Amino acid sequence: MSWINIGILSLISNLPKWMVHPFAKTYVAGETVERTMQVVKKMNERGYACTVDILGEHIQSPAKAKKITKDYCNLYEVINKETLNCNISIKLTHIGLELNEKLVKENFQKILHHAKSYNNFLRIDMENSPYTQRTIDLYQRNISSYEKIGIVLQAYLKRSLKDAETLNTPGFNTRICKGIYNEPSNIALKDRKEIQDSFFLITKQILSGEGFAAIATHDIALIDRIETWIEQNNIANNRFEFQVLYGVPMGNRLNQLLNKGYTVRQYIPFGPDWFDYSLRRLKENPKIISYVLSNLARRTIRRR
Repeated sequence: MSWINIGILSLISNLPKWMVHPFAKTYVAGETVERTMQVVKKMNERGYACTVDILGEHIQSPAKAKKITKDYCNLYEVINKETLNCNISIKLTHIGLELNEKLVKENFQKILHHAKSYNNFLRIDMENSPYTQRTIDLYQRNISSYEKIGIVLQAYLKRSLKDAETLNTPGFNTRICKGIYNEPSNIALKDRKEIQDSFFLITKQILSGEGFAAIATHDIALIDRIETWIEQNNIANNRFEFQVLYGVPMGNRLNQLLNKGYTVRQYIPFGPDWFDYSLRRLKENPKIISYVLSNLARRTIRRR
């Protein structure tokens, strides 16, 4: 069926947004804060922690960057008011990194101030390689003022294991993911097994030191490998958590992790810029098209 899914995906890419919405709903909580907080609450009730991300990146307007900054600040207020188990993830190009250093520093400080005010956590997402060092630099400049900040290390970048070794001091908190950007082979691994091995080594490096590892992958074989190592080395549950993208099918694996007392965090994106994100997720996992079509068919049958 994969060739059918791929064919449908090609068609979806050229359809009006309203026709794509049923497929997007699988991966995106909604366009509004209110709808997204409803999703977060449901996830919390099912035992999941959450992190939310306003979709968008590479903002070219200072006014838009400031608006996104204000939206993130308001999110902390809403999360606190609703007493949700949820933190926030941001992309620096969404708040002005491509425009100028002064703007992104000012906007980041505003968001950080709200994180501090509500004693919540702030994750700085990692983008493509031109921004890797600038993201790490901004993190290092601010970690001494507030310990509840974390970054992301991408396992396919050849530099990431060394970054993990350098950054892995007490209080270091990193999400480890494989990486999604198309990077050149001189700086990025391309072989699937090499990326899996790099992910595993980075996780081991963090947990063998004094840092916290947010293990973000849907690769069940890799999860099994890491979980076995964690158990063999008696790593305390408060040293790590597992993270997954909202809507990605994982069978019963997440329930198994929850039942062992591990924290599992759902990464929940939302906002009006959902279209490109949804297409990217569908391209990564075309099988989801079959699931959505099956659900739509069942709903149609029930209505008859």
